[in-house]
Amino acid sequence: MDATYLQRFLSDSARTATRSEIRELLKVIARPEIISLAGGLPSPETFPADDLAEIVPGVLREHTAAAMQYGPTEGDQELKEQIIRMMIDFEGEAFAELTPDHLLITSASQQALDLCSRIFIGTYDSVVVGLPSYLGALGAFTACGAKLSGVPIDDDGMCTDLLEQRLVDLRREGVHPKLIYAVPDFGNPSGVTMSLTRREELLCIAREFDLLVIEDSPYRQLRYVGETLPTLGSLDRDGRVVSIFTFSKILFPGLRLGWVVANPEVISHLVVAKQPVDCCTAGLSQVVAREYMKTGKLPAQIERTRKIYASKREVMLEALEEKMDPSWGVNWTRPEGGLFLWVELPRWMSARKLLERALAEEKVAFVVGDAFHCDRSGKNTLRLNFSYPSEERLRAAVAGLARCIEREIDERASGEEATTGETESAPALLVNGEHALVQLSWNLALSEVVE
Repeated sequence: MDATYLQRFLSDSARTATRSEIRELLKVIARPEIISLAGGLPSPETFPADDLAEIVPGVLREHTAAAMQYGPTEGDQELKEQIIRMMIDFEGEAFAELTPDHLLITSASQQALDLCSRIFIGTYDSVVVGLPSYLGALGAFTACGAKLSGVPIDDDGMCTDLLEQRLVDLRREGVHPKLIYAVPDFGNPSGVTMSLTRREELLCIAREFDLLVIEDSPYRQLRYVGETLPTLGSLDRDGRVVSIFTFSKILFPGLRLGWVVANPEVISHLVVAKQPVDCCTAGLSQVVAREYMKTGKLPAQIERTRKIYASKREVMLEALEEKMDPSWGVNWTRPEGGLFLWVELPRWMSARKLLERALAEEKVAFVVGDAFHCDRSGKNTLRLNFSYPSEERLRAAVAGLARCIEREIDERASGEEATTGETESAPALLVNGEHALVQLSWNLALSEVVE
């Protein structure tokens, strides 16, 4: 069957999704001499390999059926009970009333985003997202036909005054969004934490405009400085919030295990949506996770991970302070947790052009920021990951990046190379955005397919 003949059978989304030149770039990034700040990868030094090596043989001997057989779509009951205990220990009495009926075990949090998209979003439904927002969420929403509306994020999270105005404007246009998507804690890609005031305001706005809220919390347990704030789900009094969590950052991503916390009615619909997708989440992963949690070692594992990442965060922030000249007009976030920080270049500077230079001249990779903007703004922004590289390579990467920025500035000053950013009109901050699947595949490949 040739490609032309096959086209008649493809869906609209499959027909528009194409391979990208980024795959050639990935071959470069994979080389050992490249220091990649691009991915969202946990550091292998955080993986509890020795503890799991002791647990897995017992799982196979003593829990053979549960680990190797099909299981309920809702997830392993004992694992859900362990998760509830963990959440109460971590979050306090806010989750004391949780029952297993409030939980669904998923194949990591990316599946949870996909399932939420399947049950809530139809073609041309509107979803409100932050500018910037997690790429995997944008992809899940777009794949189900959503039209994305962006609202800027500042140091306190999504700007709720602009959110409210955006919703008013959409209503005047006859558009009634269904969902607000937010990553309140150390958001990917911004690293920003939503303030308590903004969390409360967002829920008030959701109630006023009758919207659901998808709260994505893959990094919540990874706080290094500052005060832990309540989840949107714990502040919710109307059952509007669907909260998504994952083991990928607190155990290891290969486990492919996450969970959803929501009203039992929502969970019921998610279960129905999950059944034709994979029948059930992998039993082996679930039993390994639950037996590990029973040992009581998970809190110490999380604390050890925090210490490793906190140190790397400090290294990157110190390197940025040391290497970035204040006169350059480069700014960055100072995340209280998570895996990322966000860099804003001078308005005229192209992050995509800077990436080409950084790879060629300094062997440093990062993710360009417009990938995370549903309106394709943010062309002068980029995301840096500090969790995966060693501290030594973090320092080297920041130094190399700084040299590239300085060369861009020097060339502009000397007129050696014309810049394109100056002649482009700045995109409106609040517009309807439709992320092309080809662009999503470009950037998903470079950053990460999973959360």
